[in-house]
Amino acid sequence: MRVLFNSRSKHDYLSDALTLLSGWTREGEQIRRILVLDDTQHAALTERVAVVADALRLRPEISRRADRTQIRLGHDDGEPLTEGEVLLAARIEDAVRAVTGR
Repeated sequence: MRVLFNSRSKHDYLSDALTLLSGWTREGEQIRRILVLDDTQHAALTERVAVVADALRLRPEISRRADRTQIRLGHDDGEPLTEGEVLLAARIEDAVRAVTGR
């Protein structure tokens, strides 16, 4: 999926796209999602995310603490968020719905 807006900068339409992804929070040039999942759902989600992330050549950070799964996309070094990372976030939302049935 590639969307171009002639009158807007890349940053603007990526920000617009992020507003459509409920549950994701932006922290500088990273976006984060925290989900309450059981162990089976976490494992299934991690597998699905890995397939999409590999295809996009991205490396999300996925961690688990107690019953919470945290996913981070983006860069610590100040590099701007990319179209691919926003696309991966949207695909992660698809995977969450598939895994949780919500």
